[in-house]
Amino acid sequence: MNSTFIINANIVLENQILNNAFLELLDGKIAEIDIMENCPQLASIENVIDCRLEGYIIPGMIDIHVHGALGHDFMDADHICYSKIAKHLASEGVTAFLATTMTGPLSEIEAAIEALSYYYNNQPTAVAEMLGIHLEGPFINRAKKGAQSEEFILKPNVQQFKYLYDKSTQLICLVTFAPEEDNNFALLQELNSIGVIASIGHSDADYNTAIHALKAGITHVTHLFNGMSGLHHRDPGVVGAVLLSEDVYIEVIPDNIHFHKDLLRMVYKMTGLHRLLVITDGMRAKGMPDGMYDLGGNEVEVINNQCIQHKTGSLAGSVLNMNTARKNIEECLSLSIVEQIRLVSLNQAVHLGLDNRKGSIAVGKDADVVWLNEEGEVEKTFCLGKLAFEKD
Repeated sequence: MNSTFIINANIVLENQILNNAFLELLDGKIAEIDIMENCPQLASIENVIDCRLEGYIIPGMIDIHVHGALGHDFMDADHICYSKIAKHLASEGVTAFLATTMTGPLSEIEAAIEALSYYYNNQPTAVAEMLGIHLEGPFINRAKKGAQSEEFILKPNVQQFKYLYDKSTQLICLVTFAPEEDNNFALLQELNSIGVIASIGHSDADYNTAIHALKAGITHVTHLFNGMSGLHHRDPGVVGAVLLSEDVYIEVIPDNIHFHKDLLRMVYKMTGLHRLLVITDGMRAKGMPDGMYDLGGNEVEVINNQCIQHKTGSLAGSVLNMNTARKNIEECLSLSIVEQIRLVSLNQAVHLGLDNRKGSIAVGKDADVVWLNEEGEVEKTFCLGKLAFEKD
């Protein structure tokens, strides 16, 4: 029996805050939630965390689009590196993530997803949990490649995808691709048939093509505004199509770099709380000092939190901290802590079909919880009931 009690806490539930309460984490699950006056005697319990009514206990955040951290990248095909990335993510309040790949030689993508499959089945404890793989590329449009390597971009191909899917042991659960390059939406139909989330991204589709793709089964958009045809008064493009759709989940990178922060207010007014997904798109420079780094075989210079591809001058991922992203949406959108959690955790869990065990604090769900102190900083992170991060 591995039990931890978090006491004198303000616990953020799915639709309310339970003040002056306690939480029991037992064998990786949330065993009990109640007010302090119903808390059992804890003299014999070894692990007791006293929050002193400071800050909040929130569900662990979920980053569904992250490439790396601490000098490591999921394309490195090294499961030791993966555990270091996962450990760092816990310091941001992230308790679960999708490991995101990039466009590159098929042999390198294959090596990465095979290493990720091994890592998934041998994950260490007390780190953020890998939930699956986000395949970003290689089936994208050269015109909107961003930091992806143009020479390795491929036309959407069902057989090549099936090969990668099998190599991943069916861990690929989200694919970013350009549907306008997909003849007769063949890849899109394949993704829909096996339950893999189809995302429009790195796409130069016009408005009509994007609308047709959405009707055919696109349910996700990769980093809104970036790597896609923009909003124009004569052709609303991908941006216009997804904003007018009522069913698509929309990734945003709220670092005040990837798009003007006031645009986030516009997007929120159009979509509401239930379709926005906060991501970091973090690359290997996350958690590292400014300097030169590699992303997908390209040199990227990081300076003042901006990641600039050296050769083209385009943005190339980010070094955004997930908790900083949460604070940015709090400031920009004036959201309550309950509303913030929907954008950084619950929506992701719902979209991935994992809200029966993740995304909110409830009895029986995974013991993925984060203590935010009075300054809104991550004080402690528990992943499946294990202490994964402790401030200072």
